[in-house]
This record gives sequence, C-alpha cells and structure tokens, in this order.
Amino acid sequence: MRKIIYWVHTSVDGFIDGPGGEFDWPVMGPGLSAYSEGLDQRVDTLLYGRPVWEMMVGFWPTADARSRSPHTLAFAPFWRATPKVVFSRTFPGDDWTDRVISDDLPGAVTELKVQPGKDLLLTGGAGLAAALTEHGLIDEYHIAVHPVVLGGGRKLFTDPKQRLTLRTTHCELVDDRVVVTSYEVAPPHAAR
Repeated sequence: MRKIIYWVHTSVDGFIDGPGGEFDWPVMGPGLSAYSEGLDQRVDTLLYGRPVWEMMVGFWPTADARSRSPHTLAFAPFWRATPKVVFSRTFPGDDWTDRVISDDLPGAVTELKVQPGKDLLLTGGAGLAAALTEHGLIDEYHIAVHPVVLGGGRKLFTDPKQRLTLRTTHCELVDDRVVVTSYEVAPPHAAR
C-alpha cells in the first residue's frame, strides 16, 4: 500500500503561517531543497487542500520563468508533470488539477493508497492534514522547523481529537538553521 507523506514547514512556536496568512519566512537553502527533492523522488502524486492549492497554482505553473532559484528550477518541472489531487467541497477543478475529491475522505484516500504506484505527498496546509490525521491516513510526518517565532497563525496540528504517538525516524540540522525531523505513526501499543 502506498504511503501518505506529510511535508510541512513550521515556526518554532508551531504555526504554519503567520497571523495574516503570510508564508514569506521559510528559507529554502540547498540542504532543505535537497531534502524536499528527496521526498519528491519517492512520490508520483501530490495532494493539496484548497487554500494551499490556490497558493501553489498561483506560482508553480510558470515559476521557473520568474525565479532562477535552484529550488524553483528543480521543483517547477516536477510540479507541472506530477498528477495533483485537490480536496475541496466547492472547487470544481482547473487546468492543473487531475482530480478533485469532495466527499468520503476516508474512502477516497484509501482508494488512492491501494492503487499501484509510488507514495503520495501532502504539502503544507492544516485542515486537510488534520482530517487525514484524524482518520489515521498519514503514514509519515516530515516537519521542517524554521528559526522564527510568528506569534499566531494556523497551528501545525489543529485541535487533534485524540493523541497521536509518533516514532522519530530521522532528525537533522540543514543549512545551519532548519531542523527537519521525520516521524512514522507508532503502533497503538507504543502509546503505553
């Protein structure tokens, strides 16, 4: 079965964006870009909630024509070529959307996970990640903690309904500033 990998940037105080929704604080240095590209090599499908989708589709289709950063030059062609699934009850889809899932989240995601192929990558966002976490559908969490205190915004984990026990599988300091930690969901007996 394919895994869902959740890749997210957060502040030291646990927010994925600032009080006004700003996302201008993550710095994609060479080490963090390499880590992200390593995750990209593991997947063949990208998953997005609607707010993150709107941000992504507003930038990545032509990003490499507007920015010469190494990360942008590497990710833009991958983003364009990789199938993208958007989760939304109201979004009809667009030219860059391969599929929209609007209902039966657990069933639709389980169907995605049992299809043949590589893993699935959920990038950023809070609402979709919370819903998938609640249903036990995320297999790995990859969290990049940036050295910034935002003082507000959307929390990394929004009001979890139950305890989630994770097992640390890797932790490293990248670019001399960002701590990236990867976790797997621990089996239920590990919570004792």
